[in-house]
Amino acid sequence: MRFFFARECGVPIREQLVTQIVLGVVCGDLAQGERLPSTRELARRFRLHPNTVSAAYRQLQRDGWVEFRRGSGVYIRSKKPSAPLSSAVALDQLIANLFRSARELGAPLSAVQSRLRRWLSMQPPGRFLLIEPDEDLRRILVAELERALDFPISGAGLADCNRRGALDGAIPIALAGKLDQVRQALSPGADPLELHYRSVPTSLDKWLPAPSDAIIAIASTWPGFLKLARTMLIAAGFHPDSLLFRDARASGWQRGLRQTAAVICDSTTALKVPKGCRIIPFDLISESSLADLQRYQDFIRHPRSS
Repeated sequence: MRFFFARECGVPIREQLVTQIVLGVVCGDLAQGERLPSTRELARRFRLHPNTVSAAYRQLQRDGWVEFRRGSGVYIRSKKPSAPLSSAVALDQLIANLFRSARELGAPLSAVQSRLRRWLSMQPPGRFLLIEPDEDLRRILVAELERALDFPISGAGLADCNRRGALDGAIPIALAGKLDQVRQALSPGADPLELHYRSVPTSLDKWLPAPSDAIIAIASTWPGFLKLARTMLIAAGFHPDSLLFRDARASGWQRGLRQTAAVICDSTTALKVPKGCRIIPFDLISESSLADLQRYQDFIRHPRSS
């Protein structure tokens, strides 16, 4: 069996060696009982550190793929591990079989790569990608989207958009006020879906009209949330003196919250509010934006029925 090592791909050499040997076994390129190259031989042939090769062999032994024979070397075990393959290894096995079949057909690697790119370009998107430069706000919005949708969600900053493959298989989304900024970070022709902030959330309905004698706390790790909540609550009739603001990034921010009538907070800060407090969730994304994304994900999954 031939080994290949890509030193600039970001995957550790030890992991590359382990993966290739496992795939060699499951694909039949390495036979049961076959002797593997010695640590010194493999290290010299590919200019690897012997400790790297040794660590890979030890991992394969722990996982049940190889066995060490005293004074003889490292051999493929006569029986494969009983544990099922991980999803990553199973996928690698499919890819390895594809390239083996291509070699048997005599297809050049360039042709295989070209056809793979074509097939990948025809696949529907597999995730939403929220592009938001503010890390604290991005974390909150991703949490809201994960709760509202059953489609994979990930987040990225503006600089992340320039990384190779960052947008592969992704539907970019961004807040309405930052669309122009996000478009400049994307490749020409990429247009993100638009998110809007919601007005006073329905979770505050039972608190309206605003009580005059209740102290309401507002807590968040995002400073913009505190400003936004203040504007909305005052517009809804709450007196400024009845509002207590807490930056959840500061130490001791939880002190005194149990003495308030309620704590208004974002979805991530809600998990850190002391027990016993009445929590009023204040979601940022509008119901209409969430409904649009839900329709979008349903269309991707069931295009004929949408």
